[in-house]
Amino acid sequence: MNKPHTPTRLRDTKVTLAHGGGGKAMRDLIEDVFTSVFVPDAMEDQARLTAGALAEPGARLAFTTDSFVVDPVEFPGGDIGTLAVCGTVNDLAVGGARPLWLSAAFIIEEGTEIALLRRVVASMAREAAAAGVRIVTGDTKVVGKGSADKLFVTTAGVGVIPPGRDLRAERVRPGDVAIVNGVLGDHGAAILAARGDMALSTDVLSDCQGLGHLMEAALAACPDIRAARDATRGGLASAVNEIATAAGVGIVLDEGALPLRAEVKGLCELLGLDPLYLANEGTLVLFAPADQAEAVLDAMRAAPGGAGSCIVGRVAEGPRGRVSMKTAFGGQRIVDMLVGEQLPRIC
Repeated sequence: MNKPHTPTRLRDTKVTLAHGGGGKAMRDLIEDVFTSVFVPDAMEDQARLTAGALAEPGARLAFTTDSFVVDPVEFPGGDIGTLAVCGTVNDLAVGGARPLWLSAAFIIEEGTEIALLRRVVASMAREAAAAGVRIVTGDTKVVGKGSADKLFVTTAGVGVIPPGRDLRAERVRPGDVAIVNGVLGDHGAAILAARGDMALSTDVLSDCQGLGHLMEAALAACPDIRAARDATRGGLASAVNEIATAAGVGIVLDEGALPLRAEVKGLCELLGLDPLYLANEGTLVLFAPADQAEAVLDAMRAAPGGAGSCIVGRVAEGPRGRVSMKTAFGGQRIVDMLVGEQLPRIC
């Protein structure tokens, strides 16, 4: 059994190339900033995991990976570390998996403030604890000044799908309802304002949050949930288009039911953006049988991150693969997949 190590307090205030060189400086950085927070009782080249989580017959592993390059690294409501943990946890959760373990790899630009690294790592540890996952392995690389933009993070996540769960877009069928857990577009609006390019001022915070507990509550209320997506890049519009295409159904959104803050609406009107395409980092859309919608809504509203859950649309026979929206004036308009990039480096 490894004895907990006492990290050496770094004297450096900024990351240097030596911190990525494989010697004492690198070891001091890893011990002081990373392993002292993530895995204080071990320092090996690999994570050693118990197979007990798979002991239940029929359980399956779920495995996902994601990279994060958000600009700015810190923003109202979170930072790149918050995003890295929540984004990976959410990718597992919307597939019906219970997230268990994460890896985290860091590409650090020479000259980055070590205080910034500490804040990011603290955010990751906090979100991992809230989600009930462990960050069990990782890597650090340092690149020369100008070869990156402060900090990039890549995470991978492993979870377990219990026997009997089968969330797939192909299971969505006409008559099902589309449910979201809260307001749309907050993350995109927060990032846009934080960049300061247009002297915009807003109190909107990123919605960045883990959705594992919320999904467990929804599935406990309705094991027959068809499918779910986290509405990240491309927003709600792209998420439901993916579902409509994979399931071969039509989906009709209700403009009057979409939960949007007045500040986000105003920002979109000012800049000519469509809030349906703004990124979210703590919002999911799930599809459930209409006769079980109230049970799902009750469970979600009682769970963390689900107080604003509501029905935003319904599944139709067709046109196959098409998403449309019933407007506030009684008409209909087509809602396509996002074309091009509305806001680069949003996550």
